[in-house]
Amino acid sequence: MKQAQDKKTHMSNDNLLVFSGNANKPLAQAVCRELGVPMGKALVGKFSDGEVQVEIEENVRGQDVFVIQSTSAPTAENFMELLVLIDALKRASASVVTAVVPYFGYARQDRRPRSARVPITAKVAAKMFTAVNADRVLTVDLHADQIQGFFDIPVDNVYASPLLLADIWRHQGTDNIIVVSPDVGGVVRARAIAKRLDDADLAIIDKRRPKANVATVMNIIGDVAGKTCVLVDDIVDTAGTLCAAAAALKQHGATKVVAYCTHPVLSGAAIDNISGSALDELVVTDTIPLSPAARACSRIRQLSVAELLAETIRRIAMGESVSTLYVD
Repeated sequence: MKQAQDKKTHMSNDNLLVFSGNANKPLAQAVCRELGVPMGKALVGKFSDGEVQVEIEENVRGQDVFVIQSTSAPTAENFMELLVLIDALKRASASVVTAVVPYFGYARQDRRPRSARVPITAKVAAKMFTAVNADRVLTVDLHADQIQGFFDIPVDNVYASPLLLADIWRHQGTDNIIVVSPDVGGVVRARAIAKRLDDADLAIIDKRRPKANVATVMNIIGDVAGKTCVLVDDIVDTAGTLCAAAAALKQHGATKVVAYCTHPVLSGAAIDNISGSALDELVVTDTIPLSPAARACSRIRQLSVAELLAETIRRIAMGESVSTLYVD
């Protein structure tokens, strides 16, 4: 029996290949180190007219292939790179191609509010994976779980919460902590974190957003006076919401405000907003690489999802359960 298992492990490792686009090479390299496999050889660049150029430079026939590429800014370019990489691999007779998309761009465009004349771009993006015959998608902290239903292929949505929780335990402890949701929509996420922090208290910020990327904090539901506030969210974009939330929490007597967000989009004036805010620290992951300005910001600290992704990839390749990673 053990011999059969060893043989299966050996075969799976032999058949597993990891490729990457240019969106997040450092993360892809870290995942390869965790898996103990070399990065797949591929040319991923541009022709002189700006079109995406891809060529797979090794044999992938019959292999189990994982392509790591976040669809962060420049979103269209990174998306196109990912799609043509998958197409090139499928045409080179790769057996199974899994798109590993640590940050799935366009996920916030997932509905038509008040029947506005806008696209549901998350659905369009999902259909594009089917168009290039991807077999599976692996992503981290999808903005809304229901987006999995936009795909006609299996989607594994893994959570960065164990990583964030370990850091909260290590750096904040559980004494005098209150978990804060920056809006009503994030209550489920915040409650799940609070539950795992010895049933910490929960506060909610009631936020009114007059227009896109402009947030106004109205009031706080819960008592934050004299407490360490841990704000949790999946995405930090312009950081307007987080900074306004931090200011409101400090005004209500919070002693310290720390934010934990999985995806550091950090667009526009985000770094200036964070530097001039009441936020003591922003902890993010490396699903999106930090810009030089973000790396230079003393209030931003980055954790790596490489180990989490590597273990998930290993389980998928071996035909093991992914859901048991999250058994309470």
